[in-house]
Amino acid sequence: MLERLNQAMEHIECRLDQRIDVAELARIAVTSEYHFRRLFSALAGMPLSEYIRRRRLTVAGAEVLAGQRTLLEIAVRYGYTSGEAFARAFRVMHGVGPGEARRSGASLRSQSRLSFRLTVEGSSDMRYRIVEKEEFCVVGRKARVPLVYEGLNPAIAEFIRSLGQETLERIERLSDQEPQGIVSATDNLDPCRTEGSELDYYHGVVAHAAVPVPEDMDALSVPAGTWAVFEYSGPFPEALQHLWRDVYTQWFPSNPYRSRPGPEILRTRLSEDGARADAELWIPVERTPAA
Repeated sequence: MLERLNQAMEHIECRLDQRIDVAELARIAVTSEYHFRRLFSALAGMPLSEYIRRRRLTVAGAEVLAGQRTLLEIAVRYGYTSGEAFARAFRVMHGVGPGEARRSGASLRSQSRLSFRLTVEGSSDMRYRIVEKEEFCVVGRKARVPLVYEGLNPAIAEFIRSLGQETLERIERLSDQEPQGIVSATDNLDPCRTEGSELDYYHGVVAHAAVPVPEDMDALSVPAGTWAVFEYSGPFPEALQHLWRDVYTQWFPSNPYRSRPGPEILRTRLSEDGARADAELWIPVERTPAA
């Protein structure tokens, strides 16, 4: 798996001045485009699109300082439709415009090439089970919120507070299958998964596909499929966010599964002081085809 990921990284390097097809990167890595994006984000700590953008601006910066091409030629070579668009992107990364950098020989920032190497990790067990579920729906209330990687998500916390106890009790009574009780479900994320991009957040329950949905509630239909269910107990919320990272950086590379499109579902039960949690994380998966 690591060898194939590194081949995909080399493919990016050879095509920084060309269109980069993510489907081709996924083919090289022998996985789906959806899973490749998710795996890269977890391993690299940044979305794939951000890494490609930063690598292009790194090599473009070297060409700006070299002075052998005009700024417009460099802009077009690295995929920008105008000198102005290139200058804006250049300034965001390097803190200085390309013209000023060329005149003054300014210091520029560099995004190093990524490569993936094996490290000895995974000394602790990850508790999981594989579940086949028929079609179901998530019923509750939905909000469009920003993606936050670390710490509490203020938008989600405010949304939950706004629901009120009576609404939460009405929602919970609709639960009729596992994971039982109130859950959090996230769906419709930006494929790039950039922090601050928006997603659909459902605070609801898992119910039969044909359950009558109250008029004042939202429903997300989920087709039948396979789910990997991870169990967790520990500090909240940091360790839960680390669990998601560990699923992609440790569990997926070690097991014959890959992620597939669908909502991620989290069932959490907090301690009285809110400092710790018992949780189940449900991730939609499919078997990896034989190489």
